Amino acid sequence: MKVVINKCTGGFELSPKAIRRYCELKCILPYEFFDKEYDYDLKNTKECRTDPILIQVIEELGTEASGKSAFLKIVEIPDDVKWYISQPYDYDGNEIIVEAHRSWY
Repeated sequence: MKVVINKCTGGFELSPKAIRRYCELKCILPYEFFDKEYDYDLKNTKECRTDPILIQVIEELGTEASGKSAFLKIVEIPDDVKWYISQPYDYDGNEIIVEAHRSWY
C-alpha cells in the first residue's frame, strides 16, 4: 500500500500545479477542491493519504507536487499492517508511518 506523508517541518500542502492536476484527474473544478474540503481531507484522513489519484499526482510531478512548506513523499507499507501517521515532534511535518499496536490502561 502506498501512503503520502510530509517529510519536512511544515504543514501537508500540495503545490498549485499539483492541485490543478488533482482536480483534472478527479474531474472537479479548482474552487471545488477547497469548497468540498478536499484540501482538509488530504491532510487528515487515512483514506485520502492513500488516494490513488493523489499518489498518481505525486508520482507524476515528483518534488513539484509539494507546496511551499512541504516535502511530500510516498512510502510503501505492507497491505495487512494497521497503521497511523505520527509526528514525533511537537510541530507539523516530519511525519512517519507507525504500525498500530494494542494498548491497555
